[in-house]
Amino acid sequence: MGQVIERAPEATDPLPGENATVRAAQAALSGNQRGLKGLLPFLGPAFIASVAYIDPGNFATNIQAGSSYGYMLLWVVALSNIMAILVQALSAKLGIATGYNLPEVCRQRFSRPVTVGLWLQAELIAVATDLAEFIGGALGLYLLFGIPLFPAALITGVFSFALLELQRRGFRSLEAGICVLLAVVVVSFAYQVYMAKPDGGALLEGMLVPRFDGAPSLLLAAGILGATVMPHVIYLHSALTQRRVVGRTNEERRAIFRFEFIDILVAMLIAGLINGAMLVMAAGLFFDGNIVVSTLEGASHQLGERVGGLAQFLFGLGLLASGFSSSSVGTMSGQIVMQGFVQYRIPIFLRRLVTMAPALLIIGVGVDATTALVMSQVVLSFGIPFALVPLVLFTSDRSLMGSLVNHRITTLLAWLVTLVIVTLNIFLLYETVFAGGI
Repeated sequence: MGQVIERAPEATDPLPGENATVRAAQAALSGNQRGLKGLLPFLGPAFIASVAYIDPGNFATNIQAGSSYGYMLLWVVALSNIMAILVQALSAKLGIATGYNLPEVCRQRFSRPVTVGLWLQAELIAVATDLAEFIGGALGLYLLFGIPLFPAALITGVFSFALLELQRRGFRSLEAGICVLLAVVVVSFAYQVYMAKPDGGALLEGMLVPRFDGAPSLLLAAGILGATVMPHVIYLHSALTQRRVVGRTNEERRAIFRFEFIDILVAMLIAGLINGAMLVMAAGLFFDGNIVVSTLEGASHQLGERVGGLAQFLFGLGLLASGFSSSSVGTMSGQIVMQGFVQYRIPIFLRRLVTMAPALLIIGVGVDATTALVMSQVVLSFGIPFALVPLVLFTSDRSLMGSLVNHRITTLLAWLVTLVIVTLNIFLLYETVFAGGI
């Protein structure tokens, strides 16, 4: 570990359109605005982060889990979402307390070889992330309009550039665009769950009784975990909070974190409900012993056959909104990773072009899209410890965090989450490589 990091300087001036938001946040910190009006200026960062928790990889893993095992793995979705709340709270707290994001703190406190290693694995994770998001957007266009996957992928890329342009206009513009797309996904799955008419008793059992059914169910559980506790968004959330509103005193920093924690709870609750709805819909409609829906195209077709054209249309629209929004968030995360770990920055639009290449290649050679989505989520689950271990170390360090240092119980829970993830991944590696069980 290196020397203690000094507090970051004051944030740079906000964009003109964001001055009102910053002034409102400062008024809330000074006690001049209370209640919902005082909370509103702080809402937003967790909603951007939450997009990563409902990306197209979640569609693939949750629908496969529901169609293959009914409600059995619903407890994994619930547990993953609880883990996500803890992880995102730690990430946001790091940015608030230090004024630095997680990759920047890693660079300043770890040796150069360790930092480069963390950067390289983070770039690999970024490739897996982009693969899931890009394929999802392309599939959405294919299901809605019959556009072949390769040109649909190109259209997805164009739209992701448009969302990135919102970022150039300020964080409020980007947050508004993301929230609109998030609302589309909410409406889509709310209707599908309504039409699925889930079994309440079986649903409750699936949520409260942890169990597996062989190695394939473990693989899907790892995919659900990788799709929910996303490594790249652990890096991103610390960057979203590091200079949004700068606390000048310990009291102000604690107040900012309290507001941000509410933001996290609301956003993660919405993301968790959407993830649960995906699995519940698949369990209610497809888990009947006659057919296992293993592809998103199959899910769309079965929705049309069993529920009707509106459900099929909303499924495609939700997948499209998920792919479009998460692709821009993935690019933002990649920029944070590169700039933070190795102090190298490239134009964000150039990075978008570079990270499009692997997804376009996989789509171009005809790899099954749903299989690629599920496996990308497993890759993501293996990247979680490399982000989570440094995060827990740093947020447990009083010399770094000051008054926002973790409570001992928080640190214990965070290490427990890390242990669960690492143990599951070691078992899956053994089953996949040595036992041939998956």
